[in-house]
Amino acid sequence: MELPPQVERPFEVFINGVPQVEDEDYEVIGRTLVFERRFAEEGKLGFWRWASLFLGVAGTYRQNDSIDVVYAVNGRRVVSTLKPVTPRTLVSD
Repeated sequence: MELPPQVERPFEVFINGVPQVEDEDYEVIGRTLVFERRFAEEGKLGFWRWASLFLGVAGTYRQNDSIDVVYAVNGRRVVSTLKPVTPRTLVSD
């Protein structure tokens, strides 16, 4: 995941509110956060799922990972939420 341009060190990384440790949970390569783990993303809702939510028949309980980066701007703590990226599968010939 690419860090937003305004993020400078030092910064903190959280996944679903849980603090992550650099070089244990993720690496920073240039301006990119690299994780070994896969992230869950809720995806689009189909018509029936949307209708059941709209009518209050059911809720949504799918896993949806959230990646937050906390950093300082002019002495104030700011949070940027990053969208998980699904790694591309490399195809060899």
